[in-house]
Amino acid sequence: MEVDAEELAYFRRQALSCWYLTGATASGKSRIGITLARRLGAEIISLDSMAVYREMDIGTSKVMQEDRLGVPHHMIDIVDPSVEYSLAQYIHAARNKIDEIQLRGNKVLFVGGTPLYLKSMLRGIFEGPAADKDFRMRLLSKVEGRASDFLHNLLQKVDPDSAKRLHPNDTRRIVRALEVYEITGKPISFYQKQFDVGTDASECHVYVLQTPRDILYAQIDKRVDRMIYDGFLDEVKKLKERKQPISQTARQALGYREFFDYLDSKLKYGEAVNLIKQNTKQFSKHQETWFKSLSECRFTSAERPEFDIDDEFDENDFNEELASVVEDDDDVDE
Repeated sequence: MEVDAEELAYFRRQALSCWYLTGATASGKSRIGITLARRLGAEIISLDSMAVYREMDIGTSKVMQEDRLGVPHHMIDIVDPSVEYSLAQYIHAARNKIDEIQLRGNKVLFVGGTPLYLKSMLRGIFEGPAADKDFRMRLLSKVEGRASDFLHNLLQKVDPDSAKRLHPNDTRRIVRALEVYEITGKPISFYQKQFDVGTDASECHVYVLQTPRDILYAQIDKRVDRMIYDGFLDEVKKLKERKQPISQTARQALGYREFFDYLDSKLKYGEAVNLIKQNTKQFSKHQETWFKSLSECRFTSAERPEFDIDDEFDENDFNEELASVVEDDDDVDE
């Protein structure tokens, strides 16, 4: 199963016509993104894998309608939390949104911090063959009564590159990798390597907000405390009480999985809160590692962000305006 080179080239041209603002969690992307979008004449597409879910507002630090300051936002609140929403579904929907926005004569600005979504938007993804339900059922039936890393060990034998990349608990992606190997006879990593070639940062508009580690960690602690004050635990309780349970993907969102464990009596309350902060900080390091690996990314200070905007207006004035937005913002947003 070969990747269509012409289709991939078109995908990349479309993706690189957009702007991107990303950075670690709690680095201030949302507020700066709105200011940048207004300057560009852009509409914002969320680049957050969990913002797609309705009823998950506080824990995802979702930009509320009243805070969007007249800038249209897309790919937020588009599916029920019971749905397993995939990367491929996001990419298809986002590409359609790009076309819609550009047909209106507006620019597109992606704002969010999901690294895999960023890479996939910039370089494309291997969608592969359709799911084989019989194979998946046979595979999952073998797991019962075995060690938790059983599937990961199977993957290690046929696709060590993917095994190195995937966490042993990432059952969904491990099963998919084994499925692709079963159907095509080649490891999924073989196909995915066709999407490893990036574009030079000077040829695109991909900006990463950088924050010193000690400041970022303090902002993460502050943000988690604020989410709890705003009713985060009550939000998780409502999700737990739904008649239709939330999907495994949604349940694994940062903060939600820890509070679900608390509600299931697996953690004490203080342990859950501390774990949310700890896991969020760990995730921020994971994000930074991803961004540094992408040749498309340019890095700018979150405290004094600067962007190269090629038009007639005074760029220095705009960068000063951005700096004032950061200084005047007492809240820590996404």
